[in-house]
Amino acid sequence: MIFGLVTPIATHLTRRHQPWELESGPRELRQIAITAERAGINHISCSEHVGIPTHIVQARGPRYYDPLATFGYLAAVTRRLKFLTHVVVLPYHHPLAIAKRYGTLDVMSGGRLILGVGVGTLKEEFDLLGVEFEHRAERYTEGLLALRAAMGKQQPVFHGKFYTFDDFIIDPHAVQEHVPIWLGGDTRISLRRALVSADGWDTPGVNIKKLSAIFAEATQWPEWKARKEPMEIVIMGDPNYDISEPSGFNAVVDQIAAYRKAGATGMNFYFKAKTLEHYLEQLEMFGSKIAPRFR
Repeated sequence: MIFGLVTPIATHLTRRHQPWELESGPRELRQIAITAERAGINHISCSEHVGIPTHIVQARGPRYYDPLATFGYLAAVTRRLKFLTHVVVLPYHHPLAIAKRYGTLDVMSGGRLILGVGVGTLKEEFDLLGVEFEHRAERYTEGLLALRAAMGKQQPVFHGKFYTFDDFIIDPHAVQEHVPIWLGGDTRISLRRALVSADGWDTPGVNIKKLSAIFAEATQWPEWKARKEPMEIVIMGDPNYDISEPSGFNAVVDQIAAYRKAGATGMNFYFKAKTLEHYLEQLEMFGSKIAPRFR
């Protein structure tokens, strides 16, 4: 199993955030990243939203740090920790722009990028950015192919309905020969896409019962049977637990064991903490007492 963080501070999720996060910023994020690396955490995450409509702030939360700026800063203070975009809304961007910008991040971090992408669901944000909402799935599907053709290539070539490029030099570009691309989503459609076009399925909210049902069905799909390479199945742990308490510690251990049995290969966690120091204490505890049980 691999383990990552739903990074505090960088994303202010209404049902998850703790009061100490509100006044925290780069200094605290730096401490979290350094401690996570020391604890053996595989990756930390950062989501993408330009703006959240005021009428759904209570549901979505108001704060979303930009992944590029955040990871560029944290790459400079770490050496092994990986950086997962959780997720970049691919239809907002031209695939070459993603290949260039995040390819540069891969260079600056020494090959530590995991590119998580999603189709997007927030129509108001599509409208804000002047991007068509209705055909986003079709654009997303082609965008994945274009992105794979472009990542890590100095002179990428792709010809499609929405995107066409040739005879351009992209320098710098990703240093990883094959940048891991994980697809966000919690539906059967998103899993099918991941089986065909990606290296992982990064899902924010699939309970054990639903995951087991999806996998029981998915093993009969032609996409599943045709897949040659293993794929990461990374689940967001829920709800938040304080693992400095015996009940929280045991609940997290039981949850990891149950998801691993159901077919997950990794989990992202967000710990319930009273202060930054309490959060860092739990990170150290997770790395020394929980993670080794599942490696």
